[in-house]
Amino acid sequence: MKPTDLRGILQYIPQFREKTFVVAIDGAVVMNENFQNLLLDVAVLRSLNIQVLLVHGAAALIGQLADDHKTRPSDLEGSGVTDAETLKLALTAANRLTHEILEGLSANDLWAACTNAIIAHPLGILQGVDHQFTGKVERIDVDLLRALLGQGVIPVVPPLGFDGDGKTYRVNSDAVAYELAKALGAIKLIYITPHDGLYCGERLIRQILVAELNQLLKNEEIAPEMLSKARHAAAACNAGVPRVHVINGCVDEGLLAEVFSHEGIGTLIYANEYQQIRRALKKDIRSIVKLIQQPVATDELVRRSRSSIERHIEDYYLFEIDRNPVACVALHVYAERNTGELACLFVSPSHENQGLGRKMIQFVENKAREKELDALIALSTQAFTYFQSKAGFTEGTPDDLPPGRREKYEQSGRRSKVLVKKLR
Repeated sequence: MKPTDLRGILQYIPQFREKTFVVAIDGAVVMNENFQNLLLDVAVLRSLNIQVLLVHGAAALIGQLADDHKTRPSDLEGSGVTDAETLKLALTAANRLTHEILEGLSANDLWAACTNAIIAHPLGILQGVDHQFTGKVERIDVDLLRALLGQGVIPVVPPLGFDGDGKTYRVNSDAVAYELAKALGAIKLIYITPHDGLYCGERLIRQILVAELNQLLKNEEIAPEMLSKARHAAAACNAGVPRVHVINGCVDEGLLAEVFSHEGIGTLIYANEYQQIRRALKKDIRSIVKLIQQPVATDELVRRSRSSIERHIEDYYLFEIDRNPVACVALHVYAERNTGELACLFVSPSHENQGLGRKMIQFVENKAREKELDALIALSTQAFTYFQSKAGFTEGTPDDLPPGRREKYEQSGRRSKVLVKKLR
């Protein structure tokens, strides 16, 4: 499904309408050539009555301005020491980027306003180091922001905070976005970066429960350049924000692809268990056929007609993520041998290498044990080593098949390997 496919988008509208998304954009993304396309994605969100609030960073432009002025900034991210010269660079960078965002939103017929809704105080002296003009968010002017959102205005929030005396402080944009999402009760916090998402070593994390992310942070397994995003994403989920996304803002239609498809393009951090395996219903037949279309074409799975699936629909199970099927499996029972067949196992390519296949196999094995079956069989032309190494199956022979199943096996001509797992 293309992310811009209207049918794909429609299923999400009821749960997103009139809800708030906080979108935090790195300054490097604002300066990227794809930024105008990103603003078109924001326009789509607004057209669907989703309230959007934009936060932006400025690190990349601060670094560029420092090079132009032949100076060395004391800090780029808004979390270290900000001296007077770096604060000047931050003000210049923030104002320039804010203007570019407002200009781009205006080009898409969207109302927007820059706000001073971040009330901050000095970060102070930490471990003997005076952080000077680095600030920490003290509170959010929620009433101001809600008034703007209620009028269809997109608040644009720079990485700056203001105290009661009118002093300006440099604040970390990731922290600002987190505080805004928490204060406004946003259902999504979306960090848009020049990176594909969060990495654990060299592995891109596609979905992760916040408790698991907390453990990775504790073990220092997140790539250093994404630590700030990871920490604030975890904090947001722990504070009640249901979903936090980290995506690459240099990908065309990336924001829509992340929000309006179950595959996504980056990393999703979620605050609760949003996955489930459930029995398939007749209304799911179309989803099953679509899901297994590719492995059938490559002869990985045997072809199944809609009518065949419908006749045995009570044997099928789906693995859902946010109510979208991403994997399937079937358990066919042969009473004459008190044996079950694990069949039609497939995981969508977008969710491979996440352990879903093993979860589905374990689920079927548990079901087979509940039915007090003696054994499980599986037939495979390409994944037999997976069943043997990951699921404890051993290679058998056609003689291990129940009579009815053996007849179909011989008629098919596929010469699949027969795999067997004794259950008792």
